[in-house]
Amino acid sequence: MKKTALLSAALIVAAFTLISCNSGPHIVLPPSKLTTRVFALQSVSSPTSAAGLIIIDASKDTLARASGISAGTAPTLMAISPERSTLLVFDSATNSVQVVNTKTESLTGSIQLAGPTKSLVALTTGFGYAAVPTAVLNGFPPGAVEVMNTTAGGIAATISVPNAQTVVGNANGTQLLVFSSDSDAVTIVSPFSLNTGNPVTTTVPGFDRPVTAVFGTDGTAYVLNCGPECGSASASASVQVLNFGTTPSAGPAVAVDGATIGLVSGSNLYVAGTPTASVNNSAPNNQCTQTAAPTCGRLDIIDLGSMTVTGSAVITDGYHDRIDMSGNGQLFIGSHTCSGVGNVNAPQGEVRGCLSIFNTATAAVTIPPDSGDVTGLQGFTGRNVEYVAEGGNLRVYDTTKNKLLLNSTITTGTIGITGNIVDVKAVDFF
Repeated sequence: MKKTALLSAALIVAAFTLISCNSGPHIVLPPSKLTTRVFALQSVSSPTSAAGLIIIDASKDTLARASGISAGTAPTLMAISPERSTLLVFDSATNSVQVVNTKTESLTGSIQLAGPTKSLVALTTGFGYAAVPTAVLNGFPPGAVEVMNTTAGGIAATISVPNAQTVVGNANGTQLLVFSSDSDAVTIVSPFSLNTGNPVTTTVPGFDRPVTAVFGTDGTAYVLNCGPECGSASASASVQVLNFGTTPSAGPAVAVDGATIGLVSGSNLYVAGTPTASVNNSAPNNQCTQTAAPTCGRLDIIDLGSMTVTGSAVITDGYHDRIDMSGNGQLFIGSHTCSGVGNVNAPQGEVRGCLSIFNTATAAVTIPPDSGDVTGLQGFTGRNVEYVAEGGNLRVYDTTKNKLLLNSTITTGTIGITGNIVDVKAVDFF
């Protein structure tokens, strides 16, 4: 596997770096001829375009002249490998994963899963992982992580994890964390232990409805306990460190307002979620009085050195499952099924959807007047913009103003794509 990872890295370097020839140095370009590509996932076919991946020139916020990439008839989810050479797309119509080579901008294979998934991981090892809660293995309860060979194709292994819902991988792919619904445990999967005779899975109790985890740069895993938002009887959501070792264990719980998505930036862990209605409607935490929305979400900031909450902010409600940091420190947080507010019955013509933007320098919160579920976020280091898939549209935000970008190219702040956009991934490093 290490040899495979090195080979993949070498191919990427070869494809996108300067090379010498008789006519001087030049860049080897993909078929679209672009060096700043973003792939947008269109989930529904339209009269003028098919479902699949749309290629966008992210330097100009325009569609590429090259045609898109087929990725099934009803794609709903995608995951990209760390070096961005392989893109996995789940097609809900066939319960299959389409494998896309981003260098050649082509579909290279299709891998059949045992059932639907809402969580994919793509790694540099040449393998991908899907949490399939309905997968059936003889002698085990339903649920498994399916190991996909993204190079040769097919399912390489099926690992039993009852009712597996979400899978998260560490940076080098040596450990996966798997989360099951209505569970108070986390399953550690060690894929490199397959066929070695060593244990492949370890179940770690002591959590409170954990739904996902965030890995720090040092490999520390911060588990997000959804708590009461996911039906627990506990007083609040929390964050716990998962202690790896001979006998893995759950560390002390740090109480937060809500915890369904998180992001590590520097020495801080940003955690978002929606508290219960009793918290939203009682003092001193009731800060929704200035909005027509009946409840509000929360963003908490945890200092990783002391593992204490050092700040919090009110954001939109809903189930938060998207988060991304822009290059200039604007934290974009997205949810679905939020209490969207229109301008009919709202005070002063209020309009708000499921997107919140937190300024990490000033702690100011912007809630843009746009509606719809947020299903994809993508920021850049070379431009002060953020791509947001919201309500089926692909919107472009100016992160210096936290408003829609308006210019001669995108006069409405939205890239004109016919169809329903459900996710967005940057393919090139910029």
